[in-house]
Amino acid sequence: MAGRPAEPEVIWARPERAGRGPAPAYTRTDIAAAAVGIADADGLDAVSMRRVAGQLGCGTMSLYNYVPRKEDLYELMLDHVSAEYDLTGPSGDWRADMLDLGRQARGILRRHPWLIRVMSTGYAQGPNALRFLEHGLACLADLDLAGGAKMELLASVNGTVMTVVSSELAVSERSRGLPWPPEREQEVRAAYLGKALATGEYPHLAEVFATADPPPDPDEMFERTLRRVIDSFA
Repeated sequence: MAGRPAEPEVIWARPERAGRGPAPAYTRTDIAAAAVGIADADGLDAVSMRRVAGQLGCGTMSLYNYVPRKEDLYELMLDHVSAEYDLTGPSGDWRADMLDLGRQARGILRRHPWLIRVMSTGYAQGPNALRFLEHGLACLADLDLAGGAKMELLASVNGTVMTVVSSELAVSERSRGLPWPPEREQEVRAAYLGKALATGEYPHLAEVFATADPPPDPDEMFERTLRRVIDSFA
């Protein structure tokens, strides 16, 4: 394995392949696509340099000439899926554009459930990630906010989407592990909650449940939450 650099390195500042020799046999896109395919199928923990190399048909040691660290591989993966955004626009309506980016982000995170762990590392300096940020700022060009506040708005939209999708994925994962239908568990829990509220120990909670509308559709709840975040910057 190639030795670790003495100073921090950005994978995007490196040549496609380190060292001398013939032209690179693989592109970063090839490597990222192989790693993303593994993660989509078996989860992020299944991604290893050895397995990616096997997917590409090369030796593990050869792969280190292209990607010196596993952290760099994650960064390639993050940038690869960032290309899934449709960055058409801006439309002239910054709220609508932010909603559109939020909806797209939700779809991407659902297609790649492992992505939240990679995004949480904070590495997003690849060409596709930078195009996303440039597009987002272009959509906010007419909004009377300082540049830092616009970056905060983009971060808030992404953070809200990540929080919502994290919860959705956790509920979905738990439901798959239940020995009974999830609907049956909801019935049992609702019955228990009803009995607890009937004791009178939780009057405020009981009032809310007595007057609240039925639980909203998850898509409606997502839209409403995201709109509130966006409107807070108006």
